[in-house]
Order: sequence, then structure tokens, then C-alpha cells
Amino acid sequence: LLTVSYDGTAYAGWQRQQNALAVQQVLEEALRKLTGEKTLTVTGSSRTDAGVHARAMVANAYMDTDMEPEAIRDYLNHYLPDDIGVAEVKEAADRFHARYRAVGKLYTYTCYVGETKPVFNRKYVTVLDGKPDVEKMRKAAEFLVGEHDFRSFCANPQMKKSTVRIVDSIEIQQKKDLLYLNFHGTGFLQNMVRILTGTLLEVGFGKRSVASVKEVLEAKDRKLAGYTAPPQGLCLMRVDY
Repeated sequence: LLTVSYDGTAYAGWQRQQNALAVQQVLEEALRKLTGEKTLTVTGSSRTDAGVHARAMVANAYMDTDMEPEAIRDYLNHYLPDDIGVAEVKEAADRFHARYRAVGKLYTYTCYVGETKPVFNRKYVTVLDGKPDVEKMRKAAEFLVGEHDFRSFCANPQMKKSTVRIVDSIEIQQKKDLLYLNFHGTGFLQNMVRILTGTLLEVGFGKRSVASVKEVLEAKDRKLAGYTAPPQGLCLMRVDY
């Protein structure tokens, strides 16, 4: 089991791509170099989008090596690029699966609402033009908590599997110049957190009513939901098992 953090700015997301560099590919190449196994595969707990970051992505890989977990961690941190780091490596049960065994995930979307430019954290926040009404956003978020069909908030119109998900909580907090939207749930659809964020921000800026969020949820129509918020503000914070 590997706990990985990464700055997603330079990557086409977590999942391996044919024509673009992904975090999964970089990890696999480093582990293949370590073990000599040409077909080694790393399985991640989530498929973050291009440009999205992670503080604690959990992944698993089967490998034949005599190296101790700490030695594997140190090897990876030496050879991986500076925007990918491994916080922990430990042996897991043979049947452990990073994605299927996960029971919860916490994503945080961070917006900057200050009056000056955020020079040093510009890659990790979305700059808003003004300050949204946080109380209205919180009221609208209440409609989204619980077990619902989130088809309206899924970017994949061809989704054939169930779009029902459980969102345990949505917390919206402002601390000085930063606005945090924390989403915890059992799992999320493609772009779901970013679309939820865009919809709630539209409520905060008066572009849609609080009650409209309930209507969008029930309509199961992506066209009625808000815009997809930019990727750089989103970060996978934690995976629960």
C-alpha cells in the first residue's frame, strides 16, 4: 500500500493515458525500475482529473522484492519527480484493493477571495471575482447531502452504471482570504465535485436560487447544473478504509 501526494499541475490526471503523462504512469515506471518487473501495475483509490492535486492518494501494487517498506518509500522519493511524493509504504493484505476497499473520500475545493493576487499558492486555488454569499451556499448544500442520484452533476453523459452516490457532508468555511468547500462521501462521479462546486458558487453569486439546487438534483440533467469549476482548486485530502 502506498500513500502518495502530488501536485497535479503537469499531469493529465491520475489514470494512465495514451498520449499524455499521468501520475499512475510515473509511479509504475519508478516501481518497475526498482523491481525489474515490466508489467507491474499501480491501482489508485481515485481517478483525479487533469490538473487536480492529492495530499493522500492511496494506491496498491503487487511486487516481488526483498526491500523493506521504508526502503521502497525512500527509493521512490529519490527517483520520483519533485511534484510527486510518497508519504508511506506498508504491506497490505493480499486481497486489499485501494479502490474497491475504500469506504469514504474527502475532497477539498479551495477558492481565493482576497483583493490581491495569490502569488505563492496560485496553482492550488481558484481565484474568484468577489466574495460569494456563504450562508446561501450552505443552505443550497443541504439539498445535496445524503443518498441521491447525482446524474445532473456527472460529466459523462454516456454513464451506464448507477449514478447514485452518498455524500455524507458538505462543509463550507471561509478563513481570511480562502474559501474551503469540503466534500465527504463514499465515492464521486466524473467531475462531480467540480460541478457541485460550480453550482454552489452560482448560488453564492446570485446567479441561481437556493431552491434551484434541489430542482437540478431531481431533474437528473447535467445541462441544468452549474459550470465545472477549474481543476487547480481541487485536492483529494483523504481516503477512508
